[in-house]
Amino acid sequence: MTNISAVTEFVLLGFPLLYNIHGLCFSVVLVMYSLSMLGNGFILIIVTIDQKLQTPMYGFLCNLAFLEICYSSIVVPKLLETFISTRTTISYHCCMAQIFFIFSFGAIELLLLTVMGFDRYIAICKPLHYPVIMMKNVCIQLAMGCWLGGFVHIFYQAVLVWTLPFCDKNVLDHYFCDIGLVLSLSCADTCLLEFLGLLSAISIMVITLFLIVVSYICIISTMLRIPSVSGRKKAFSTCTSHLMVVSILYGAIAFMYIRPNVHSSFHLSKAVSFLNTVLVPMLNPFIYTIRNVEVKQAFWRTVRKTGGPLKEKTFLGRMVGQ
Repeated sequence: MTNISAVTEFVLLGFPLLYNIHGLCFSVVLVMYSLSMLGNGFILIIVTIDQKLQTPMYGFLCNLAFLEICYSSIVVPKLLETFISTRTTISYHCCMAQIFFIFSFGAIELLLLTVMGFDRYIAICKPLHYPVIMMKNVCIQLAMGCWLGGFVHIFYQAVLVWTLPFCDKNVLDHYFCDIGLVLSLSCADTCLLEFLGLLSAISIMVITLFLIVVSYICIISTMLRIPSVSGRKKAFSTCTSHLMVVSILYGAIAFMYIRPNVHSSFHLSKAVSFLNTVLVPMLNPFIYTIRNVEVKQAFWRTVRKTGGPLKEKTFLGRMVGQ
């Protein structure tokens, strides 16, 4: 295989079946992308400003929010372009970079969710040791380990993809450079690379999911020993948001990449990809904050400090405070 490719750009078809409603699709996706940026940006700002939220749990949540901003920003702009342009292209080098960052961010998110599960395990199962175990420097090291581990995990596969030759085919029936479609356009035999990619996806998913499941088995067994019902509900309420995000993310990834034939059902795969790249980053801020009393209190403390006393019966109060 050689690093020289005859293909200089790829054509992204987007959603051709929705051609008649591309204007509506553009508006909907733009609103969802804007909500994602605002929601995740809100988490970053409110945790940075409010001292009471500067705890390990919210520190990891900030990492997740920043990750979602980066993840959406490398995919959604091209998706929006497919709705308003008759021919959407992406250069060869940008396509390779997009593949690398999409899968790196995906791996980082799995690792972050695993660390967040571990954080909840320590908080519920070993509350007296929590301040000692989850010290600031330990949390920073765990977060940095997630980012570094995600990039390293994908790097060797990205190098192999970069060396593939592409001769004449350059049309991708997708709205971003999906690895399965890119491999199908290569002039070389990609069976080994597809197997390595499948093995890599299975390994990181199985390992992280196993650790999360073990954490929650310990958490549930500890909660069952809590004598009061209110205590059990309070302990479980700190885990529900994390469990919802884990369920959605792992289900989408399993459907997209852990299949016997990655080239099948591309229309359905695109729909699930949309869930993972557009909908989930928008929902995550609401899942983690909509029922979070601490975040609501921090919001109102910030509002009172910056804008003076406000009545919670205003429109904004009804939207955020209730």
